[in-house]
Parts: sequence; structure tokens; C-alpha cells
Amino acid sequence: MCLGICTPSHAQAVQPVPPTPIDVKKVELGGTPWNPQWDQIIEKALPHEMLSSQVPRDVRRFCPRFYEMRTTDKRTFWAYFFQGLAGAEAGLNPNTSVRHSEPEGAPAMRSEGLLQLSYADQKRYGCDFNWQADRSLKANDPAKTILQPKNNLECGVKILVNQIIVHHKPLLTPSGYWSTLHPDGPSFRVFAKQMTNPPAACGLSTDSGIDKSATTKSVRDDANRVETPQ
Repeated sequence: MCLGICTPSHAQAVQPVPPTPIDVKKVELGGTPWNPQWDQIIEKALPHEMLSSQVPRDVRRFCPRFYEMRTTDKRTFWAYFFQGLAGAEAGLNPNTSVRHSEPEGAPAMRSEGLLQLSYADQKRYGCDFNWQADRSLKANDPAKTILQPKNNLECGVKILVNQIIVHHKPLLTPSGYWSTLHPDGPSFRVFAKQMTNPPAACGLSTDSGIDKSATTKSVRDDANRVETPQ
């Protein structure tokens, strides 16, 4: 179901995406960083409306020049945005599965994957999750449809489109899907720390301490060199 939203606008040009602070830190600590292929998944999933003036004004908190940027730069920003969201939600770990305590008698709920989503999102937003296929697998089994980065990230794009384009809500709102995007809360502060190194085209004046030439690919390459020393 389209919900009045155009089909994804497949990227005609893909440019390098900056790394978030947690991406760089994970390499320093010997962890697994963000996969640059995930940037492409996000960019290809973006409908035209996410690259237009329909995006709410509070996007300028993280990308002051959003409305003046080229379409390619807007795609790069959104790839960075979802990287930041995944950093705050799951520490960039695609196999994260968190069980939530529910009232007595209610079924246990989990938030899963890079963007901490649930199987209920399959019906709500048309996400490519299959509980029947996954129910026999372990909680953090990467074979689960909900943990597969492509499915999880594409679902996240649909959820955000539903919020800011379909329902015309701000990017940051207490009624949003992710608590990390509820302004002024403790989870939001974790997210905001990840949004300090957006694409240069955004014109955000911050000092993240990250080399401006660094990209998600260069960070990944550095991690691979550490894993396989010559």
C-alpha cells in the first residue's frame, strides 16, 4: 500500500556518507562498524517526498541547509540520519534483540535490529518481516527476517515517512515511533551526540573531532585492516 507516497526514488548518484561518532569509536574498541552498503539501502528506499519541501522544518536542527541542498546531498543526509538512529537505538549492531517487560498476561514484546523494530510493524507499515518463518529461530539469529539490515532499514524509512510525510508531524515529537526522537528526553541526547558529523553540505557548525575526509567506507576499511594485518 502506497499511502499516497510515491515509490522509492532510486538513487542516480551515491556519494560517500560521513561516519557517526559511535562508528569511529567501535573501530577503536575493536568492534564491527557500520556497513557502507547499508547507506545505499537507505538511499534507494527514500521516496521523492523525503527529498522535498514536505520534510518538516525541524530537520534544520541537524542539517541547516537541507532545503538548499542537491538531491544527492539530501540522500546522503538521510543515510547519515539513519546511521545515527541505529547508533542510538542498537549501537550499530544489526542482531540486537531487546525483550521488554509487559503487564502480567500480555505477550512479551521485543525491539529488534538496527532500528529496534517489531513484528507488528509488518502489518502497520508493510515491512518485510515474517514472524512465522522466524519464530523457531534464536532471538539474535541473523537469519531472522526482522534482523536482516535491508528489511530493518527499509522498514525504518517507511515508519519515518508515515510520521513526517503522511501525518505531517515534526521529525522530533513526543508521539514519534522512536523514543530517541522524542525531544529533550535522555534517549534523544544519545541520538543528538551521533548527529554531530553530518555531511558538509548541511552546513552544521559542530566539532565532532572526526576527520572530515572520513567516510563509512574508510572506517570499514580501517577496521578490516586491523582484523587482517599484513
